[in-house]
Amino acid sequence: MGVVFRCRAALAPMLGALLAFTALPAGANDGEAVFSDTSRIASIGGSITEIVYALGEEGHLVARDTTSHYPKEALKLPDVGYMRALSPEGVLSVNPTGILVLHGSGPKEAVDVLKKSSVPFIEVPEHYSHEGIIEKIRIVGKALGVDSKAEKLAAEMDAKLTAAETQTASIKERKRILFVLSAQGGKILAAGSDTAGDGIVKLAGAVNAVEGFSGYKQMSDEAIVTARPDVILTMKNAGPPISEDELFANPSIASTPAGAARKVISMDGGYLLGFGPRTAEAIHDLAVALYGNRVTD
Repeated sequence: MGVVFRCRAALAPMLGALLAFTALPAGANDGEAVFSDTSRIASIGGSITEIVYALGEEGHLVARDTTSHYPKEALKLPDVGYMRALSPEGVLSVNPTGILVLHGSGPKEAVDVLKKSSVPFIEVPEHYSHEGIIEKIRIVGKALGVDSKAEKLAAEMDAKLTAAETQTASIKERKRILFVLSAQGGKILAAGSDTAGDGIVKLAGAVNAVEGFSGYKQMSDEAIVTARPDVILTMKNAGPPISEDELFANPSIASTPAGAARKVISMDGGYLLGFGPRTAEAIHDLAVALYGNRVTD
């Protein structure tokens, strides 16, 4: 785990909300789950902000974090900083009546200060699954006092996610995917279990090519060759881009089926790994990129 945390520190600007390994339910101010005053809410976490907009409750927002860049209207809100490098002073400077935060925000010291402030603080769990998205919608809706809207949106998302997942049900030969977060310096940082990368790969009907560790970890050349990925999956617009030439120049990558075929898929990071209202579409797009016309509508 020490390796994972060192990688986080080195790559913080590109990780966004993607590295919250294990989400634990948390409440606001000793269990409070509903804001008494929703007039000025600071939203921390891209998927949280997207859910607020999907609920039609964006009028309550007074600020957002750097990872909240969808929908584009959200960019008009004051930016209180990167969700993993929050400053209590920055968040409190917008005079919020409530702080709505995705689990994994930090640093811990800043979050502790915010929790102890007089402003109600609600933390939303993060689970990289179909059920986790529905849970987030319900918690955000409850926090804003719009439970009925949240139930309607949750039902819509549940149907969309179910439809997206069943599009690959008939495919018997599942692609093995290596999700590469970074290839800087020739070092491959890949997604293990309990990550957004692992979650989206499985939802799209594929198999995570790596096993034996959780979180994001630097892989040895031998481990990459042993993983035998059919496809390399990377992100765009989420930190330094990964060059295909640099990726396939890596001897270990070149020795895999994905390397031999130069097969790489790159998708927008927030869209691919957001686990919010757009995830059903992301599942469909990834599945089509992997399986083509074998994906059923």
